Amino acid sequence: MKKSLKLITLATTLYVSLLSLAQAKLEEIDRVAAIVNSGVVLESEVQDLVNNIKLQAQKDNQALPSDRVLRTQVVDKLINDSLMTQLGERMGVKVSDAQLDETLTNMARESGMTLEQMQVSINDSGANYETYRESVRTELIAGEVRRASVRRRIYISPQEVDNLIEAMKEQSANSEEYRLGHILIEFPAKATQEDMNNAKVRADKTIELLNKGSDFAKIAITASSDANALNGGDMGWKAITELPSLFSEVIEGKDKGEIIGPIRTGLGYSIIKILDIRGRQITEIEEVDSRHILIKPSIILSEAKAEQTLIDIREKIVSGEATFGEMAKEHSEGPTGVKGGELGWAEPSNYDPAFSEALAKLQIGEVSQPFRSSFGWHIAELTGRRNIDATTQMNTNRAYQMIFNRKFGIESARWLKETRDEAYIEIYDVEE
Repeated sequence: MKKSLKLITLATTLYVSLLSLAQAKLEEIDRVAAIVNSGVVLESEVQDLVNNIKLQAQKDNQALPSDRVLRTQVVDKLINDSLMTQLGERMGVKVSDAQLDETLTNMARESGMTLEQMQVSINDSGANYETYRESVRTELIAGEVRRASVRRRIYISPQEVDNLIEAMKEQSANSEEYRLGHILIEFPAKATQEDMNNAKVRADKTIELLNKGSDFAKIAITASSDANALNGGDMGWKAITELPSLFSEVIEGKDKGEIIGPIRTGLGYSIIKILDIRGRQITEIEEVDSRHILIKPSIILSEAKAEQTLIDIREKIVSGEATFGEMAKEHSEGPTGVKGGELGWAEPSNYDPAFSEALAKLQIGEVSQPFRSSFGWHIAELTGRRNIDATTQMNTNRAYQMIFNRKFGIESARWLKETRDEAYIEIYDVEE
């Protein structure tokens, strides 16, 4: 009995000793590394991030600074993350599990993996997937908080955008080349006013013929006094800086196929056609013209009934019993119903994905079968499709974005410094 008691006592003492050691170790790991306003950064968070960085650096064969410098950088980042998270809570910024999973799925796809494969890869590398997952959530929240806070500090004037567009034009002009056709209606030697007037009449008549579709080269060979007349007036490819200033000024910003003139010079009246352009960045976008009828399911109108109603409406339209506009005005629940369902010209990407996909399958004049979007059940008719030159708008957007990005970087650093200066931050040294 005494021997049994001794064994129990020894076992209990050993268990307590081990428990004390484990608790001491846990306290060592989970002690507070920094206080950030009402939040804390734990030593376990610091160690997790340090270890993850070391694993990634080892994988990429990348050198790292000393452990102390690395720890300082890690603590600094975690302090910023804590500040962003607290600001996000006050601003109501949230990232749902569904949004987070979608982001992670996209990240996995960019790496050529499925989400499940990425999870296995992270765990196999020695990191913890759940920790990684939450770090991505933190980054998304921090990004949204930063954008929302910094965006309102940035002002971009129209003049700034215009100035940058002009600078971009000057740069692109150096790479642009034009192939011009030239017809010269020449003044006779010692021309009188009557000679000049007659030349103007001939030039105007030439412009009229060209605008009606007459062949430029044929008229140049017949009527032009220019040295290139026998070549159909073709001046060949020239950079804009190689052209006479009078020509370069009038063709700037013009498009291929445009006819310009008559332009009076010392020799007579010049007529120019832009035969071709190369080196110019042109952005075209597709627009569609369409109309639709929308029926929204409700408590009293089931999904199946909404779909069947549109099937019946489509049959009336296709058979000629009713027009699309009439049916839209009578049945459509969308705001365009009163206009016969007309949506006007728009980029397909502006629409709900299901709506955009349905339009992409249609020929002009064709009415779709009923389909479901996030708004309800639709039938749609494609009434037109066109490509438009969106270069000017794209250049404006590009110039604005370039200025915004430049200012955002500067303002973001200022805002973060101000946020940290206003916060209560206390960092505990690792040796304390």
